[in-house]
Amino acid sequence: MARNLEQLQKQYSSASATQQQGGRGPGGPRGGGPHAGGMGGKPKEAKKTLLRIMHYLDPYKGRFIIVLFCMLVSSVTSLLGAYLLAPIIDKLTLAVLPNANIRVSRVQQIADETILNFTKWFDLGDEVLTYVITAIILLGIIYLMGIITTYLQNRLMLSISQGAIENIRNDLFEKLQRLPVRYFDSKPTGEIMSRFTNDIDNIDMALFNSLTSLVSGTVTLIGTLFFMITTNWILTLVTVFFAPLFLKGGTMIAKMSSKYYRGQQAALGALNGYMEETITGQKVIKTFNHEETCIDEFGVLNDDMRDKQFMAQFWGGVMGPIMGNTSQVSYAVTVGVGGILMVTSGLTPGALTVFADYSRHFSQPINTISQQMATIFSALAGAERVFDVMDQSPEEADMPKANPMKHMKGHVIMKDVTFGYVPDKVVLKNINLYAKPGQKIAFVGSTGAGKTTVTNLLNRFYDISQGTITIDGINIKDMVRDELRKNIAMVLQDTHLFTGTIMENIRYGRLDATDQEVIEAAKTANADSFIVRLENGYDTIIEGDGANLSQGQRQLLNIARAALSKAPILVLDEATSSVDTRTEKQIEEGMDYLMKDRTTFVIAHRLSTVRNAHAIMVLEKGEIMERGTHDDLLQQQGRYYKLHTGLKELE
Repeated sequence: MARNLEQLQKQYSSASATQQQGGRGPGGPRGGGPHAGGMGGKPKEAKKTLLRIMHYLDPYKGRFIIVLFCMLVSSVTSLLGAYLLAPIIDKLTLAVLPNANIRVSRVQQIADETILNFTKWFDLGDEVLTYVITAIILLGIIYLMGIITTYLQNRLMLSISQGAIENIRNDLFEKLQRLPVRYFDSKPTGEIMSRFTNDIDNIDMALFNSLTSLVSGTVTLIGTLFFMITTNWILTLVTVFFAPLFLKGGTMIAKMSSKYYRGQQAALGALNGYMEETITGQKVIKTFNHEETCIDEFGVLNDDMRDKQFMAQFWGGVMGPIMGNTSQVSYAVTVGVGGILMVTSGLTPGALTVFADYSRHFSQPINTISQQMATIFSALAGAERVFDVMDQSPEEADMPKANPMKHMKGHVIMKDVTFGYVPDKVVLKNINLYAKPGQKIAFVGSTGAGKTTVTNLLNRFYDISQGTITIDGINIKDMVRDELRKNIAMVLQDTHLFTGTIMENIRYGRLDATDQEVIEAAKTANADSFIVRLENGYDTIIEGDGANLSQGQRQLLNIARAALSKAPILVLDEATSSVDTRTEKQIEEGMDYLMKDRTTFVIAHRLSTVRNAHAIMVLEKGEIMERGTHDDLLQQQGRYYKLHTGLKELE
């Protein structure tokens, strides 16, 4: 049965969270560990988010100053070009109507005198023609300067925005590498990927388009206001009278847009999370004939995305027409009052024409900024989600004088270890064990008993609530975390291979290993026999997490990766569960060599794989119920005996 919107949002949306608790620990499909579906906490304030975005422009201050200068020149040339139209129109008016009563302002007189000063370079014999040609040439020069500065402005602003976006991506990716495993256990992969794609793309659009519009619009607004005042202060008051209407309308619509754009981004993250999960799980979906259910559930999320996107785009798009119509009213009133002033106060035709143009200049930046509000709020909503990841607490820092453990031997002691993924639910209770190099310690028990959690604590993927874990007598909390993990090789049931050659994937266990060492590791894991049969052998390219290999072959490569590592502690989390019995025996033979002089922890469902363990820990409900060798536990005739003689394998 398809889940409803609320259920889907809880799992895939950053707006909600849900937690599940079990014993397996992080990320496993068989439950365990916290699983929350989104980012927690309240959204950041728009002002704070905007300041954080602007912080990424700090390295480009020099270029940004040049951009500001280009914007200034571009705006001034546009205004000057319009201003030179007034004396041209007035000159032509006087040529046609020599007795016209025209009174020009002092600034217009200056513009007229400027043109006259250049007429000597273009004397065509006719005063009016020379004047007009000279003015046109000056206009051409001015507009050419505007074109050049606009080109430089856009080119530099593009480099600034792309540089800032690159830095944001780097910071986001770097932060992801430093987040604890707990974070990835609680977030759908598609939701995290959405931060890198949609959210950062929205920031990119805002930096290049919106920031340019904001700065350029502000410069144009100030310059226009100056020229309007110098042309006619009465018409300036008429035009400015409508400014509060622009601002008030823009503010009201912006508040509505902000809410819906935030909802749109959350819905997009949920949709991406669902898509990622269904694409990667296509085999399971087809196996259980859940195609129609997936279509229905996708339709629910897609409908939610449509509704929220519609509202966001509607309120973002309605701003332009409203502001545009308001500016038309302002323009009409200004021209009407200007016509009256022409009759009563001698306002020149040129001055009215130019002022009408300035009236559009005055409203145009406000309209442009208003229309950019949709992009801005979409970017702010995306930036909040990106910065939410950056604000997550990284793994706890190492102690000031943490022990690097360069020569770890592998004496492991767990004493009274108690742990829970959430404070009010304990997963492990008073775990005590000792392991030394050369020993193989096995964990068996029902699903959710806490077997994998033990090994997760050993790696410090999670820190224990009570008790201590020591290696070679040193508390693991007092060790350098990176060095601790370098000394622990893990082979998990859930294999993961990277895009690249088989040689590169095995070498992931120790990057400085030679090709011969890689081949020897593959032979130890009995992987060499199938690798050499491949068309390109060790140079075979693996794509799609090893989709061209069987599950057993992928696991053999993971085991070879661990074999290549010289880590003194080895953790095998059901490493042979994905291979057949014959291959399992071959792997065990190779593992005997691999385990030599290493402290080995084995988690297994198949009891046959732990028969030769030095100690077997039977875990039930987070407690060690029984411990001993295979023979000892059979003699006790307890839980292990029942499992061995009854089910043979654990449920």
